[in-house]
Amino acid sequence: MSDHAILTSEDHRDLRVRPDRGADLGDGVMCCLTMPDEFRQVQNEYPILFRLSADRESFSALAMFGFENGENLFVEEGGWHARYRPLAMDVQPFLIGHPAAPGGARQVHVDMGSPRISSDGVRVFEEDGSPTPYLNAIAEKLGALDAGYQASADFFAALRRYDLLEPFLLEFPLVDGSVKSLVGFHVIDEEKVQALDAAILGELHADGHLMPIFMALASLSNIGALVARKNRRLRHG
Repeated sequence: MSDHAILTSEDHRDLRVRPDRGADLGDGVMCCLTMPDEFRQVQNEYPILFRLSADRESFSALAMFGFENGENLFVEEGGWHARYRPLAMDVQPFLIGHPAAPGGARQVHVDMGSPRISSDGVRVFEEDGSPTPYLNAIAEKLGALDAGYQASADFFAALRRYDLLEPFLLEFPLVDGSVKSLVGFHVIDEEKVQALDAAILGELHADGHLMPIFMALASLSNIGALVARKNRRLRHG
């Protein structure tokens, strides 16, 4: 159960966090949020799919790690086997908290209910209360994640304005004889992107949206590799 608290040196002077990776540490998830600003790094490893909110008012982008809830095919043998971890996973158990008063500074929060909180982890604060290099690195990543989130609204608005997202259905056989389906997601429609006129392409480029679109399209080539990871896990248990 989550237990969020504002991170302070007074309350958390002796806090330690395990930076290693494992399903038992919260990494056993099928996907996580990813921001357009990091699509270039994410597409090297993971498919990027899009999901419509329950109220059908907004989209979010997701880096995919598996095909069912609780499945992360990149986590095995005590580690996360990929060259890049999306920021939303890399910052855990920390997160950005919004201030109570409008316009106030955002704060670093920590989930005290996270399994990463451990007496044998790395220190968050030095004995004198100053942040450790570990916390400084986390703060930098939190800043990048928050900036990416703030900037993402315009990107998703552009995708909807030009109707560039289409429903995605994936069905594929597995080595155990079963057939797996992945439903409920969207992808960028490559044909519609190719059909955009020069003026719209120029607008998307000027607004910084064209590169994330290309990166999301390129990421779909990782689906085959993800299926291969699934089959290897089925073979080896």
